[in-house]
This record gives sequence, structure tokens and C-alpha cells, in this order.
Amino acid sequence: MEWKNRPVGAAEFLHTRKSAVLVPIVKVKGEECLLYELRSSKLKWQPGDISFPGGGREGEESFEETAVRETMEELGVSRNSISILGPLDYVVSPIGVTVHPFVGTLSEKPGKLSVNEVAELFTVPLEWLLSHEPERATVEVATRPGEDFPKEIMARPYSDWWKRSTYDSWIYRYGKYNIWGLTGFITHEFLERIKNDK
Repeated sequence: MEWKNRPVGAAEFLHTRKSAVLVPIVKVKGEECLLYELRSSKLKWQPGDISFPGGGREGEESFEETAVRETMEELGVSRNSISILGPLDYVVSPIGVTVHPFVGTLSEKPGKLSVNEVAELFTVPLEWLLSHEPERATVEVATRPGEDFPKEIMARPYSDWWKRSTYDSWIYRYGKYNIWGLTGFITHEFLERIKNDK
């Protein structure tokens, strides 16, 4: 084994879902807005939460292709209506998913929504997001041994949950909608890039 010149990759200790989302910029009455989804309550993964269109990567497709395909499927729009402007930094989240966000414009009105995934759509003016500071709150991450874990090997007594770390959650309250979690984080990263470019 040649150790010195061995290429270094990522040894994935945690099983993370590889996914991509589109951060869609749309025009509403001439004003630039971000388009969000309210996820269906039927979904097993984060039902009823707010998200951007997106999902898991399939096969060997690129993450950009994933974001485009998922947007087409969820919003019922054509490929020609989606224009990718570029990627944001990808996010390795503490909830078991790695998200690759892409900023893009959507020139076509959403058609037939994927009702199994999307309950409704709404938009938030970009100017509103830029002029309203989000709330900042702390989320705690904890672990606990699974049912199959041999408790006798633990150096300390078994307990149900162990607090491991915390992370900041950015919260944007817009009318009846509360944008937070991964979507709030990606929204915040997107807005910070716009502010830094001015």
C-alpha cells in the first residue's frame, strides 16, 4: 500500500443523504422574490416544513442536474424555464443530509404541483428578506445508543439522550410562514452573499 501519495477523500462516519435544492428567484408583479414550498403533511421526512424545491441525487447525475430535475418534478415546469446562476456553498447538516444549493431564476409559472410532496407555494420579496434581520435561536443536537448497541461496553452509565453540540438556526417570519432549519440557513447564506457583493 502506497500511503504517502494516497489521494484523500471523505470517510463518512455518518450516513448522510446527498441532495440538492434550487433557490428560485421569480418575478411577481415586476418584483424579485424567492419561491418556497410548504411540504406535504404526507411526507415521512420533515412533513409540513418549508423548503426549496429539491431532493436526493439519483445515479451519477450532478448536483445541479438533481436540483433542476427535482424542481421540474415538484413544480411542473419545463427545463427551459430554469436558468442556473451558480452554486452556493454546500451544507453538511447535523440532521443527516448534505445539501448542494443552486441559485437560479424561474421564468415559467408553476404548473401541476407534485401533490405528494408539495402542499402549497408562496413567495417572499427579496427586498423584504434583505431588510428584515432574522431571529437567531439555538438548536441542540443529541445522540442515544440504538437498540442493538451493547450497553456493557460503555465507560459511563447508559442514559437516554446525550447532548453533543448546538448550532444556530436563522428564523424568518413572513406572515403565517416560518422559514427556519436548513431552508432558513440557506436563505441566510444567499442573502449574505448578496449583501457582501454590494
